[in-house]
Amino acid sequence: AVPMGLTASFILEEGLSTQTLVEIVKSMAESAREAGVPIVAGDTKVVERGKADGLFISTAGFGTFPKKYNIGGAEAKPGDIVFISGTLGDHGIAVLTARGDLAFETQVESDVAPLNHMIQQILAAAPHVHVLRDPTRGGLATTLNEIAEQSQVNITIDEKAIPVKPAVQTACEMLGFDPLYVANEGKLIVIVPENEADAALAAMKKNTYGKDACRIGRVNDIPAGRVLLKTQIGATRILDVMAGEMLPRIC
Repeated sequence: AVPMGLTASFILEEGLSTQTLVEIVKSMAESAREAGVPIVAGDTKVVERGKADGLFISTAGFGTFPKKYNIGGAEAKPGDIVFISGTLGDHGIAVLTARGDLAFETQVESDVAPLNHMIQQILAAAPHVHVLRDPTRGGLATTLNEIAEQSQVNITIDEKAIPVKPAVQTACEMLGFDPLYVANEGKLIVIVPENEADAALAAMKKNTYGKDACRIGRVNDIPAGRVLLKTQIGATRILDVMAGEMLPRIC
């Protein structure tokens, strides 16, 4: 959809620092300006101390969806090419660091970013895009499984092609996490027909938030509803959905 506006509701815990609230609101305003999407309505409620973990924010967006596009999780077709717009796992590891849940410090920052401008650039270059999906909870692996199931296709990805920052890879190895299942917030899975693949990739790379975009796999006929991973040692294994909770819920 082409975004038109956002609403934001705040649940504030009694005793929340005014400075904290001001910093959050300023950050939201800056992000809204960058995205070109106004925050047009909101609401505030204060609850008793200890009832809201400091602050809860609930947002909703609205926009329009041009009828000329046919995009959705059930639209992936055999022969399509699969792209990811950047490195995986940044957000999940950044959240763990910020919460003090790690026994070590990292320099990883969250990948939270407005992607609407990049999406419009992709659609202008590759108007027959089949799937656009953000790999949030459950990471890349879980999201690809959802697409494979909805489209009844096989998606095969190459482990060597998947971009992961060294700091994220190190943190995952120490914690026993797989970056393919770690949450992302500012990344995009793009699945396009092969004849528009080069144009879609070029469009992503022209955008700040797509400079690390790369091709990671292909859509095939069989086995339908499955995601396969070509490992770095040349083997192939099934990549299933995430089991259990890798991180506490934050959204």
